[in-house]
Amino acid sequence: MSTHYKNQASILSKLGITQLNPMQKAAQEAINSLKNVVLLSPTGTGKTLAFLLPLIEKLSTQSPEVQAVIITPSRELAIQIEQVFREMGTGYKVNCVYGGRPMSKDKIELAHTPSVLIGTPGRIADHLRKGSFETFDITTLILDEFDKSLEVGFEEEMSEIVRLLPSVQQKILTSATQEIEIPEFVGIKNPIEINFLSEKKSQLIIKTVLSPDKDKLKTLVDTLCHIGNKSGIIFCNFKDSIARVSDYLNDHEISHGCFYGGLEQKDRERALIKFRNGTHQILIATDLAARGLDIPEIDFLIHYQLPLKVEEFTHRNGRTARMNSEGTAYVIQWKKEPVPDFITTDEVVHLNQATLPEPSPWKTLFISGGRQDKISKGDVAGLLIKKGNLSGNQVGVIELKHDCAFVSVKVKNTRSVIDLINNERLKKKKIRVTEI
Repeated sequence: MSTHYKNQASILSKLGITQLNPMQKAAQEAINSLKNVVLLSPTGTGKTLAFLLPLIEKLSTQSPEVQAVIITPSRELAIQIEQVFREMGTGYKVNCVYGGRPMSKDKIELAHTPSVLIGTPGRIADHLRKGSFETFDITTLILDEFDKSLEVGFEEEMSEIVRLLPSVQQKILTSATQEIEIPEFVGIKNPIEINFLSEKKSQLIIKTVLSPDKDKLKTLVDTLCHIGNKSGIIFCNFKDSIARVSDYLNDHEISHGCFYGGLEQKDRERALIKFRNGTHQILIATDLAARGLDIPEIDFLIHYQLPLKVEEFTHRNGRTARMNSEGTAYVIQWKKEPVPDFITTDEVVHLNQATLPEPSPWKTLFISGGRQDKISKGDVAGLLIKKGNLSGNQVGVIELKHDCAFVSVKVKNTRSVIDLINNERLKKKKIRVTEI
């Protein structure tokens, strides 16, 4: 077996993946050709791994400078790609920079130059203007979810980034959207196109729920009662609408999280963590949650406010019924509300009287120790079971971060386990444990 395949097998083993899917294999072959590549594939099919694997093959241990830049439209997507890269255990340094966090923190991390830099357009452009790192070894530029990062609002920054990276030899663009026009300033001509959008055998069913009132809040709760205890996202167009929906769900004691651009970064990250581990089965979100984020397969989604563009409708629906699985999208429509032509549904739902969804059996704990303290997921599980007196089925999803960890535990055990393990030592670190 060649060194290339040994390295790849080792990485896939660390990620718990047995083999690449056809899209990932095709992308790897195209990217290895060193030509410009446009990769089109549905949400949730593994595009991140599809471009990271061949990128790693091109990195050189001889270069002390940044060799590749990955641009993403959102902080969460940047953080997610960084986390996947770290989990691959390649030995190459990676850093993530984005708006909303102090530049001083970036400066500390970039003092030891990474091989791969991931970030949002504004923050990457800031660092290029400041000369925070050398650019002569940057030969690869990846634009993930490029249809979003090349929108009009980012055009000036993206144009500047392309201009300030003169050594780039290969550009890789990814998207889950068809027929997106690539602006001339990107400088990508005759790319290899890998298009797997038509390969998706979606089992998505789209249903209409008619609201008798212009104010659709009661119909929303009736819909959630009709659906029952399942995992899903409620999409709104504006953060003010999210606040109103959230207050109404709180009044009806329906547990949920919120996710939108105006939230503090910490609150956005924790909302996703609690949604992934089941503490919240429902997430109320803007279209920021419609693309690219590491959100598990969900059972349903609700278009509480109708999307304004066909792309938004497509990306929202792409959160469920992924990769041959089933899912349902509900369109809540006031009976006098005009509906865009691109929204077509399979049937009209007649809501039955039903009880409110049951509260989640999980709570989330914060633990003040992470990878930098040489702590593993096994260490966290061991502490909870041995010193927290929990059984294996009382410990849920564990997420390990650079300097902390999050773990879901059964609600009935939350208080006792905090009392038992708070201020205990995990590896060599005395940890703090709180509920979030």
